[in-house]
Amino acid sequence: MNNTADRLVQEARQLIIHVGYNGFSYADLAERFGIRKASIHHHFPSKVDLVVAVLEQERAGLRAQVSILETTTPAAVDQLLVYLDHWKRCILDQSAPFCLAGMLAAELPGLPPAVGVGVRAFFTELHDWLQRLLALGVEQGTLQLENTPDVAAQSFQSAVYGAMLMARAYGDPSKFAVVVDAHLRRMRRDTRH
Repeated sequence: MNNTADRLVQEARQLIIHVGYNGFSYADLAERFGIRKASIHHHFPSKVDLVVAVLEQERAGLRAQVSILETTTPAAVDQLLVYLDHWKRCILDQSAPFCLAGMLAAELPGLPPAVGVGVRAFFTELHDWLQRLLALGVEQGTLQLENTPDVAAQSFQSAVYGAMLMARAYGDPSKFAVVVDAHLRRMRRDTRH
């Protein structure tokens, strides 16, 4: 992407995180950038094209972060802590008070099909990583799961996204940490003897 297209993707990302898919328009972007809507259409013919590009960038970011974690942090529990700490910081400083894909998932019934495909793909990639990670934690002896890694990954995702929602609903970022920390404590094995 060129510089203008990348800036449009970044700005659309922030708008989606804060107001959702239906909460912004090309007129909002044009006003923020001081450009005409036609200029935006030049880069992204439709809002769907723009949001799909945002989702593709989110998925690429997820893959890059997972790759870094898997190569630099061998312990599954430590990878989970890094993941959770990322969200704790983002929610606390409001740089990303809610996951972009989570925000779009809440709007899924009213979204264009191409956007829905991108949302599901993001959640599938996140689930697949968490499933591998939880299985690794069991293998390493640091996690104990009440269910299969597949079901445990779904439960963990639900706890993370539910905690984001609670933090937003209460206007209290600390709610996120309370929920996810409790969930993680239930999965961790006490290795002290």
